[in-house]
Amino acid sequence: MWPTFIAVTLVDALILHLLPPIGEGVNFIPALLISTFGNLLLIAAAAPWLARRIWKRRPAAEPGAPPRAQLEVLSDRIGTGLLLATIVGVTATGLAARPLVVAETKAKERAAKKLYAYVQGENGSEELRRNLEASDMDKWFDGYFRACIPADDRRSWTCYLIDVRKETARIKEDPSRVRNPPR
Repeated sequence: MWPTFIAVTLVDALILHLLPPIGEGVNFIPALLISTFGNLLLIAAAAPWLARRIWKRRPAAEPGAPPRAQLEVLSDRIGTGLLLATIVGVTATGLAARPLVVAETKAKERAAKKLYAYVQGENGSEELRRNLEASDMDKWFDGYFRACIPADDRRSWTCYLIDVRKETARIKEDPSRVRNPPR
C-alpha cells in the first residue's frame, strides 16, 4: 500500500495543480501537502474502519491464516482502493470547476473567453458575474460579436461589443440595453 500511497499522492498533487478545484489555482507544494494529508487520513482512519466493518460480516478467507493478518490484508486492500478512488475524485472535481464555453467557431470561443475574463475581472459587477452563464452572443459579422448579460430581474441587459479580428481581442460596453434578438 505504501508505494501506491507515494505514487497516488504525487498524481493527486499534480492533478490539483493542473486542474484546480478553485478559481485561483493551487501551487504544487500546497497541493502536495493537501493530497498527503487527505491520503493519510484515508489510509490511517477510513481504511481500517471500513476493514473492521467488512470483517464482521464476511467469513474467513483463508482458514489457515491468523485473523489479525487477514484483517491487515483487508485493510491494505481497502486503503489501496480508496487511494485509487482519490484520483478519480480529484480529477472529477477539477473538471467540474472549469468554466464551460460552448461555441461553434474559434472566433466565437475567443469572444466568449474575452467576455468571461472581462466580467470576472475588475470590470464586472457581482450581478454580472452571477448572470454570466445566462448570457447570449450574436455574431454581427466575421470576428465581431455582441454579447448580452441579463440583470437579475431579466428585464434589462448589459451588452458588450467584442472584436476578435485582430491578435488582441477588444471589448467595449454597448450603450443599448436591448437584448439580442432570440433565434
